[in-house]
Amino acid sequence: MNELSQIAKNNSVSGNAENLAMQMIGVKRRYQQGEETLDILNGVDFKLYRGETVALIAPSGAGKSTLLHLAGLLERADEGDIIIDGTSCGELSDERRTEVRGDSIGFVYQFHHLLPEFTAAENVVIPQLINGLDKSEAEQRAVELLGYLKLGHRITHRPSELSGGEQQRVAIARAVANAPSVLLADEPTGNLDPETASYVFEALEALVKQSGLSAMVATHNHELARSMDRCVTLRDGLLIEI
Repeated sequence: MNELSQIAKNNSVSGNAENLAMQMIGVKRRYQQGEETLDILNGVDFKLYRGETVALIAPSGAGKSTLLHLAGLLERADEGDIIIDGTSCGELSDERRTEVRGDSIGFVYQFHHLLPEFTAAENVVIPQLINGLDKSEAEQRAVELLGYLKLGHRITHRPSELSGGEQQRVAIARAVANAPSVLLADEPTGNLDPETASYVFEALEALVKQSGLSAMVATHNHELARSMDRCVTLRDGLLIEI
């Protein structure tokens, strides 16, 4: 049994059609490099259910980031469809895709991308204000989220005053501030030491389970992947359960 199979052997698929948060149907993506066409995704089919965490494990260059960008409506597929909360997004206008993304999708990246001039709380408040929430409600939710992530004593600190693990937990709070259905994370613990990475991932997983949202996490950390509900990998442009 290979290492990927060992990671996945105790994981189970949960959910049903009524609890489907995101679905990819026959998704293809290709890029033109000079005269050569690079086929990155060759017809990906995938279902993500509410309240589950899915680890995406694949070598560099296999298309993990492309897959996450498509799932998060940051790029358009060349073929196929992506359904978010029952909404078919393949033919939507750019404006409508932006609305769906703002309402239903949260992102966490390897680097936190926090705004350096704002405090931890303000970084969590800003996306809520952009989404139309009242300032007092946004501030209350920011304090609640940061408190849940054990950052209640750091809400007035700017990113430069926070540790790497604290910065990433603020980024997680920001990603879920607008109560998305789907959280997409691209190597969210890749810049952290193993102990800090484990702590940040535990916080992320607890938040997912508590809120009922769904998460797809691209990671090279096989130990973290073992604790997730399912594992998938990219092979020859297809997404495969392992």
